[in-house]
Amino acid sequence: MKIFPAIDIKDKKCVRLIKGDFDNKTEYELSPVEQARRCKDHGFKNLHIVDLDGALTGETVNLDIIQDIVGKFNLKVEVGGGIRNVDSIQKYIDVGVEKVILGSAAIKNKNFLKEVCEKFPNKIALGLDAKDGYLLTSGWKENSNKLTLDYLKEVNDYGVSRLIYTDINRDGMKQSPNFKETSKVAKKSNCPVVISGGVSTIEDIIKAKSLKNIEGIIVGKAIYDGDIKLNELVKEDA
Repeated sequence: MKIFPAIDIKDKKCVRLIKGDFDNKTEYELSPVEQARRCKDHGFKNLHIVDLDGALTGETVNLDIIQDIVGKFNLKVEVGGGIRNVDSIQKYIDVGVEKVILGSAAIKNKNFLKEVCEKFPNKIALGLDAKDGYLLTSGWKENSNKLTLDYLKEVNDYGVSRLIYTDINRDGMKQSPNFKETSKVAKKSNCPVVISGGVSTIEDIIKAKSLKNIEGIIVGKAIYDGDIKLNELVKEDA
């Protein structure tokens, strides 16, 4: 089970949103680079980074910070947030990012997803952010009117290397992930799944380990708020 400490970047700071709401955010004192250093010092190997400025603009706003993190700490980094074209994907790969996460662009244009999976083998992760079974796009502001499992069925053979499933209702709430829905997605998915949204205790990590086709789990707010200690969490990382 891979543990992915989460770093969400907004205005050069580490932040956490509640249910993806930009007006309901908490800013933290540590900079993204300092938080990455903290994770590296504790022995983590993977990192989940979201460029929230990028999610709003469609540009690689915080590329310099992400390049700094990858260059300094030799962590396996997955990055998402407003990645909508081949150029942005190439920029992230060029600075050493392990996986580039596509969300809205892939949901709105399946052909784009297929094209980049072929162009960048084993580099594309698919972020599926769902609310009440339906996929949301554009920073969780638009309902795609597509059921998660229906969409997954359509793109399952495109060559995505990792799937990140987030239940928006749980995100930032520290009420445990939606294991039931995640299991349905993992059962259907041709690639391994990473759980996101709502992790609040070490017990959540242990439960995730018992599920099939789960590659890892993302932990965000529970780390920042001190509910899960990094030295306890790293023991579950393998």
